[in-house]
Amino acid sequence: NKGVRVFEARGLTKRYTVREVVVAAVIYTLRPKPIEVDAGIARIGSMQVSVDEEGKTRIRDRYVVSSPLTGRLRRITLDPGDTLIAQQTVLAVIEPTNPDLLDARSLAEAEARVRAAEAAVRQSEATLESASATSDYAENELARITNAFQQGAANQHELDAARTDQRTATEAYRAAEYGREISLYELEVARSALLFARGEQGEDAQAQMRLASPIDGVVLRVLQESDAVVNPGTPLIEVGNPLDLEIVIDVLSTDAVGITPGDRVVIDHWGGNDPLEARVRLVEPSAFTKVSSLGIEEQRVNVIADFVTPEMERSTLGDGYRVEAAIIVWEEPSVLYIPTSALFRSDDQWAVFRITDDTAHLTPIRPGEQNGQFTQITSGLSEHDLVVLHPSDRVADGVGVQVR
Repeated sequence: NKGVRVFEARGLTKRYTVREVVVAAVIYTLRPKPIEVDAGIARIGSMQVSVDEEGKTRIRDRYVVSSPLTGRLRRITLDPGDTLIAQQTVLAVIEPTNPDLLDARSLAEAEARVRAAEAAVRQSEATLESASATSDYAENELARITNAFQQGAANQHELDAARTDQRTATEAYRAAEYGREISLYELEVARSALLFARGEQGEDAQAQMRLASPIDGVVLRVLQESDAVVNPGTPLIEVGNPLDLEIVIDVLSTDAVGITPGDRVVIDHWGGNDPLEARVRLVEPSAFTKVSSLGIEEQRVNVIADFVTPEMERSTLGDGYRVEAAIIVWEEPSVLYIPTSALFRSDDQWAVFRITDDTAHLTPIRPGEQNGQFTQITSGLSEHDLVVLHPSDRVADGVGVQVR
C-alpha cells in the first residue's frame, strides 16, 4: 500500500506509517542532548594533609672562638671548610704586645676569669648530670610505652610522644656534653692566660697563646683574618659540625597552630634523588612579620625540625641550603576521598553531582579533611561513585550528562 513502510528486526515484521516515522524523527531531533562533563571517582586510600613551605638547613651548634686576653693576633691561615680536630688544630696564635699583659690589673682579671671558668665547669657538670637523668628516664618511659603499645594498653599518640621526648632528651644530653667540653676548654684557655699574666711560661717558652679547636668539625667563618691587636672577647673564628644539621621552616601563624612536636616532615627538592625524613622538634612561641613577594605583610613562625634520615644519606647537604618541606599535620591510611573540584555549596551545605545512568543527581555530602587536591568524604558517597568535576551552571539535578 502507498504511504506504508515495512521494517524487519529479528525476523519480525512491523508496519509503520510515514507519519509515525516523521514524528519519531522530530522527537529524536528535538530531545535535549546530554551535557559533556569531566568526572572523578570516589576512592578509598591513604590521604595526607600537609603544610608546604620552603625552609633552610642550619648547623645546630655553632661556636665563635674569641680572644681571651689583649694581645697581637697573628694572621689566621685557615679558610672556611677546613677540617678541624678537637684540641689539636690550632685556630689562632696570640702574642703579647706590651707590659700591660703583666700589670696588676691584668693579673687580677686573669685570676677572675679562671675562677669564672671553674664555676662554669661545675655548672656544666651539673647540667650534664641533669640531662643524663632526663635521658635515662625518657629511655625507660619509651620502653614502657612501647611494651604497653604492643599489648594494646597505649595508643599511637602516646607512643609518638614518648619517642619525641626520648629524642629531645638525647639531644639535650648531647648539648650538655658539648657545653661541658666548651667550659673545660674555656677553663684551659683562662689558666693559660693566667700563666702569661704571671710570667710563668718558662725561660724557653715562647710568649704566645695558641687557641685550639674545641670540637671536631670545620671552619665556618674567619671573623678576623689579618694581623691585629685584639681585646678580650674579640670574635676570631666560627666553627661547627656541618653534619649536625637542623631545618628551619617559617610558616604562616595560622598554619603553625596546627603543627605539634613529633609531626613528620618530608624534605623534597633538596638536590638528592630521594626525599629526606625529619621530625618537628619545636614550634617557636613568637611570630615575626615578613613581607611576601606580593608586598603583603604576613605573621610567620619558625618551625624547627631534626633529621631522621642518617647523615650518610645527606652528606652533601650543608649549612644554609634551601629545601622544600612538607609538614604532615594529618594522615590516615584508609579514607574515602574525591577530587576537591567536585564540591560546591547548595542550600548551606556541601554537595556533589553523582552520575548514575548518564544522569546527574544532586547529592548532599559531609566533607572531612582537605589537602587542596582531594577531600575526605565522611557520608553521602560510596567507593567507585562517579561525580562531576567542575560542574557548570548547565548541570542540574536530573540533567543528562556524558562523560568526556
